[in-house]
Amino acid sequence: MALLTQAPKGTQDLLPRESAKWRTAEEVMRSEAAVHGFGEVRTPVFEHTELFLRSVGDTTDVVEKQMYTFEDKGGRSVTLRPEGTAGVARAMLEHAMYNDGLPVKVYYHTSCYRYEKPQAGRLREFHQFGVEMFGAAQPAADAEVICLAKGIFDRLGVKNLTLELNSIGCPTCRARYHEALKAYFTGRKDELCETCQSRLERNPMRILDCKSPVCSKIAEGAPVILDYLCEDCRDHFESVKQYLTEAGLAFTVNPTIVRGLDYYTRTVFEFVSNDLGAQSTVCGGGRYDGLIEQMGGKPMPGLGFGLGMERLMLILQAQGIELPEDKPCEVFLASMGEAASRRAFALTEQLHRCGVAAEVDVCGRSLKAQMKYANKIGAAFTMVLGDDELQQGKAQVKNMKTGEVNPISLGETFIGEYLAITTKMPGLTD
Repeated sequence: MALLTQAPKGTQDLLPRESAKWRTAEEVMRSEAAVHGFGEVRTPVFEHTELFLRSVGDTTDVVEKQMYTFEDKGGRSVTLRPEGTAGVARAMLEHAMYNDGLPVKVYYHTSCYRYEKPQAGRLREFHQFGVEMFGAAQPAADAEVICLAKGIFDRLGVKNLTLELNSIGCPTCRARYHEALKAYFTGRKDELCETCQSRLERNPMRILDCKSPVCSKIAEGAPVILDYLCEDCRDHFESVKQYLTEAGLAFTVNPTIVRGLDYYTRTVFEFVSNDLGAQSTVCGGGRYDGLIEQMGGKPMPGLGFGLGMERLMLILQAQGIELPEDKPCEVFLASMGEAASRRAFALTEQLHRCGVAAEVDVCGRSLKAQMKYANKIGAAFTMVLGDDELQQGKAQVKNMKTGEVNPISLGETFIGEYLAITTKMPGLTD
């Protein structure tokens, strides 16, 4: 019989072995965020569509081509979140988190959804770790967010990453830059893709982010934003670089970075890996000082980053970095007969309450099949319970690696004896 269905295109299942690695990485991220003073926030998987139209920008690929938008049964337009920042900013405003003091510092693990051609490191359902900081305008805030990301990579042991920085200015200096871009691209308008031709009047900076090989080649000769920065934006960018230098972070200035979402201002950055092929960016972010005002709040600076989990896992695999998997089975309690099965079950629950990874047969296997299963799951120790063991009130703990056995009581001293035996016998810690 054929399977009823398979996972939708552009999605993937995380089976226990892989999800354990993800949890390890996520715990590193939570820990690093916590030492920087960030707390976790969780937002809905879908939002009202206007949130993304207003914040992400209607000239971006995300809004124009990639959002999963539909009407609910009440006739309201809702969208599966294509990125994390807008929903977090909405939550910050809705719950007036700024009243607890500034800056507001939050992090999140979230799933996002974009309709695009699936490829390595780019899925239709993907996952991000992100941080957001609201209410901090100083260059030191930019540097802290960047250092937080670098701290995560360092703790995971990721190598060969390049930090690339740029400033895309504020609305004032960017207006002059837009005019320069229009003048440049208008001269080659007929060569641009249809999407970029429509962007030429509305937001020419989006052309710099186009993935079309033709548009990318044309963009190589475009004016550079750094030549158009106002004095304040130039001073801010120089100060960010000085903070990073003082903290010992190496970086390169890449004037072609614009990021893919319209809410960015001033500092933008990416951590780039040579181990990802075309999808080289594993983490990207920057400032969005106008976002909160666009969403109906009072003017408030903001900044943050998003780190792609799927791409991170590809890097870890490419660099041979092994993350711990789930705790293996420490002891398997095999049994023969109904009474022994019930006792084995009860003893297993005692072990669970003490934090011992223990398993017992729940499939009605023969003793031979139970022992075969114990080997398959890598149990470090085994115990066999049958009528004789129940009658005597004793069993044997066997070290599956050395073959050494030790007697153990099945009575009230069971847990103490088990812990005494296993802590002095080589097994899990070898």
